[in-house]
Amino acid sequence: MGPKSIAGLAGALIVVLVALSSVYIIPETHRGVLLRFGELIQTDIEAGLHFKVPVIDQVREFDVRLLTTDLPSRQYLTIEKKPLDVDSYIAWKIRDVDQFYRATGGDEYRASELLMSRVDNGLRDEFGVRTMVEVVSGQRDELMIALTERVNETAQNEFGIRVVDIRVKAIEFPGQVSQNVYRRMATEREKLAQEFRSRGRELAEGIRADADRQRTIVLAEAFAKAEEMRGEGDAQAAQIYADAYGSDSEFYSFYRSLEAYQNTFANEDDIMVIDTDSEFLRYLKDPQGSR
Repeated sequence: MGPKSIAGLAGALIVVLVALSSVYIIPETHRGVLLRFGELIQTDIEAGLHFKVPVIDQVREFDVRLLTTDLPSRQYLTIEKKPLDVDSYIAWKIRDVDQFYRATGGDEYRASELLMSRVDNGLRDEFGVRTMVEVVSGQRDELMIALTERVNETAQNEFGIRVVDIRVKAIEFPGQVSQNVYRRMATEREKLAQEFRSRGRELAEGIRADADRQRTIVLAEAFAKAEEMRGEGDAQAAQIYADAYGSDSEFYSFYRSLEAYQNTFANEDDIMVIDTDSEFLRYLKDPQGSR
C-alpha cells in the first residue's frame, strides 16, 4: 500500500470519527442541554437524534423521570416543645432543564441538597404550630399537603424543579419522651378498661336486680294463683259436703265418723280414755247409729 493510499485511508477514518462525534442521541427518559465552550447555546433538547460541532460542543443529559430523595432523620419540636424524630422523603422531577442547569450546574446531588434544606425548614415550621397529637395522627395529611405546595412553589421558581410529594415515613418519640408517652398511653388504656369494667358491673347488677324483680313477680303471681285454686277447691269440697249432707245427713255423719276413727286409731300404741256413752263411739257401739 503506497503513501497515497495510507493518507486516503487516514483521511476517511478522520471523516468518520468527525461524523460520529457530531451526532448524539438523547434517550426517551431524558432531556439535554448543549454547551459551547462552557456556555449554554441550546436547552431542553428532547429525545431523539441531534447534531453538534465536534470537539467544541458538549452535551449534558438529565433524567426527567420522577426522582426521590430520602431525608436523614431529623428532630423537630411541636407547639408544646415536645421533640419528635421524623423520617421523610421528597418525590420530585426536573420541570425546566434550562433553569435546573443554571441553578444547580446540572448536579442532581446539589438539587437534592437544596430541596432537603427547604423541606427541613418547612417541617420545622409546620411542626412548631401543631400539637403532638395533631402531628402524629389528626393533621398529618393536611401538614404534608401544605408543605408540598409551599416547597413546590419555591423549587419551581428557583430551581426549575417540580415537587410532586413530600411524605413522612415515620415519626418516633426519642428516648425518655417515648417512655413517658407509653406510660401515659398505658394509664389512659387502664382508665378506659376501668370504665368498661365499671359499666359492666353496673349492667350486671341491673340485670340481676331485674331478674330478682321478675322472679318475685312470678312467684307472687304463682302463689296468688295457687291460693285462688285452693280456695276454689275448698269451696267445691264444701259444696260437695253440703250437698252430701243435705241429701243423706245420716250417711254423711257416718262417713265423717269413719274418717275420725281412721285418724284417731292410726297409731296402735296410743291409749285413749273415753266414756262409753260418748257420741264419738256411737257407730262403734251401733252401726245403725241409734242414739
